[in-house]
Amino acid sequence: MTTQLPIKHLLGIKGLEASHIQTIFETADNFKSLLNGPVKKTPALRDITIANLFFENSTRTRVSFELAEKRLGADIVNFSSSSSSVKKGETLIDTVNNILSMKVDMVVMRHPAPGACVFLSKYIDAQIVNAGDGTHEHPTQALLDAFSIREKFGDVAGKKIVIIGDILHSRVALSNIYCLQLLGAEVMVCGPATLIPKNIHHLGVSVTHTLQDALKWCDVANVLRIQLERQDERHFPSLKEYSSLYGLTLERLKGLDKEICIMHPGPINRGVEISSDVADGEHSIILQQVENGVAVRMAVLFLLGQQRL
Repeated sequence: MTTQLPIKHLLGIKGLEASHIQTIFETADNFKSLLNGPVKKTPALRDITIANLFFENSTRTRVSFELAEKRLGADIVNFSSSSSSVKKGETLIDTVNNILSMKVDMVVMRHPAPGACVFLSKYIDAQIVNAGDGTHEHPTQALLDAFSIREKFGDVAGKKIVIIGDILHSRVALSNIYCLQLLGAEVMVCGPATLIPKNIHHLGVSVTHTLQDALKWCDVANVLRIQLERQDERHFPSLKEYSSLYGLTLERLKGLDKEICIMHPGPINRGVEISSDVADGEHSIILQQVENGVAVRMAVLFLLGQQRL
């Protein structure tokens, strides 16, 4: 097993090579086997201290990273901006430098400003893992999504994946597009025109505004939630109308002449972008995505952490 990546930080999928992703996946395979065994921990990063800096609310990603870190034996410092000196006007660099003065080796950071992790990487020595920066990227979510597709089908190459929903405000969508294309998949986006970036075709994806056309085309449907907290204006008349046009229901799936795989990065707005019988149905791998998130994040932290041991 390769024990290093030729990169210092994981700031985004853009800039990675397919070989880097394959290394992460092969390492995640080993960690998933570990997690499914009787002993779920390894002392691989026992000499590493990791600071989790979350300047935005998070449940799944924060808990997934923290569990991955504990499984690797790392020491952990958890930071929340809501209870910190950031509320008193302290700058991002000052906050992080104060934490680094405590001899922190790695930083896992979520921040509302796009590019915050890239900015920080130019000023501090610790390795940075981007846990989501504004509407820019969310690389570990894309990695675990692609890892889950690979697990389901054996390979990502040649598969047709449609990303449905609020593409405009989604960092998950952008990272998924980069990752899936690197691995040889075809990608389509689907949603109302107001929620599709105008120049997204420059990324090499196809676009449709009709859900049924997208479902007929794809092997995998990755459904995104409507991110009302990021919208500063109304992009559609109502959630009810959005759901009637773009909500993934069992009735719509039964209208297909094939079976497709259903994914969702969470959190799920049941009854809006996806119905409960689809989210909990036999073709959904949503819970597998959550499980795989720990293994993939263990792989990323382990591979980057080896450079400090």
